[in-house]
Amino acid sequence: MNTENLIFASGILIYLDVMEYVWLTLAVVSALVGLAGALLPMLPGPPVSYVALWMMYLYDGNSVSSATLWVMGALMLVLTVIDYLAPVWLTKIGGGSKNAMRGATIGLLVGLFYAPIGLIVGPFLGALIGELLAKSPFLKALKVASLSFLAFILTTGLKFFYGIGVICITVGALL
Repeated sequence: MNTENLIFASGILIYLDVMEYVWLTLAVVSALVGLAGALLPMLPGPPVSYVALWMMYLYDGNSVSSATLWVMGALMLVLTVIDYLAPVWLTKIGGGSKNAMRGATIGLLVGLFYAPIGLIVGPFLGALIGELLAKSPFLKALKVASLSFLAFILTTGLKFFYGIGVICITVGALL
């Protein structure tokens, strides 16, 4: 046994070979990328985070339980559906147009270049401008933009807490 492959975890010396290091590193990276996906619209945060749980489960079968996989998988599916439906639903409740939805998306993408403030203000301004381009009165456009912003904050928060939960489970499985 090569002593370079020994690590000290929880008071126990553990032998890891190179592929195990790579596997565990990929699991942690997947969890972190999933967390980043809570804020970045081009990354599917919860599904990427969920991959980290599967990797930990496949690592030894004891790190993450199958019950955890089922519960977190169901949450991932629900969050993914909510992420796509909440903005549409809240925009429709406010009587918004498709221009407001497109504007919010464009505002979010432009806001990425001005993070962190741009991530907050971008979707709101994009929805507002989009609704105004649809010839809506200013107060209606403001209402639609506010609801679009509320959907963004709601879904981002839910995805962020899911990502934090996955990181906690992943790190807990490593210890």
